[in-house]
Amino acid sequence: MAFLAPALQSALAEWLAHLRALNGAAPRTVDAYCRDVARYLHFLAQHHGGADGLARVAGTSQTDLRAWLADERGRGLSPRSLARALSAVKGFTAWAADRTGADATTVLSARSPKFRRKLPRPLSEDGAAAVLDTIGDDAREDWIAARDTAIVTLLYGLGLRISEALSLTGASHPLPQVLRITGKGGKTRIVPALPAAAQAVATYVALCPFDLTPDAPLFRGARGGPVNPRLIQSAMERARLRLGLPATATPHALRHSFATHLLSAGGDLRAIQELLGHASLSTTQAYTAVDAARLMEVYEKAHPRA
Repeated sequence: MAFLAPALQSALAEWLAHLRALNGAAPRTVDAYCRDVARYLHFLAQHHGGADGLARVAGTSQTDLRAWLADERGRGLSPRSLARALSAVKGFTAWAADRTGADATTVLSARSPKFRRKLPRPLSEDGAAAVLDTIGDDAREDWIAARDTAIVTLLYGLGLRISEALSLTGASHPLPQVLRITGKGGKTRIVPALPAAAQAVATYVALCPFDLTPDAPLFRGARGGPVNPRLIQSAMERARLRLGLPATATPHALRHSFATHLLSAGGDLRAIQELLGHASLSTTQAYTAVDAARLMEVYEKAHPRA
């Protein structure tokens, strides 16, 4: 932000603080929005031949906005990234308009670029079960095999993100019937713990050579420190190659599998939203598209008139 005028630097910092405090935005989201809006303000300053005040930024004309969008496309920004950048600019502009009284209609009514959302790529039920059964086959020690099995069981059985599973402490053992998980943006949710997950964690704890104190990480690396997510990604990659699963079979795909298999079994979309910790139902609805895509695939392969 050093290339911005001091007044705009201050305004941007204040808006970002607002996002953190009131909206509970995740750190990575805040960083991305900071970069997007800083580039936007820098472009406007260059486009106008000098620094702009906050009121002029809030009242950006349609011509200036189109010029910025064209410049971002020229930098090679994808439609998805451009949509995120425009969302950040709209948020900052609305905040600035509230403080200056400027008319921000032009920016706030701008349409985001259309892009095709990538559908989640879950594993089949048999594939997920095979991963849980074999994830530890290449481990050097039994306790490491048990650790990897426990972690992937939490991803598939409880729908946790890998960061959420690795953030558990020794206080989480024995695994209670329900876990309180703090996810993205500091949002807390309640997740039921399956007996299979509790048993996997108990097996790991019984074999782990380190003292798992309540305030220390539950899952440990070979030297006793916290587990690096890359270790689980590598174990998953080896299991994928051994089982002949597609490249999309990653640790996060187990979370996708959790949601998709629940939905296929008749799970309620709202309940799945709560279990996953999604802030918006529209995010969870992506799994309905996965289910529909799978039905169409079966139809096209099996129906004689397809």
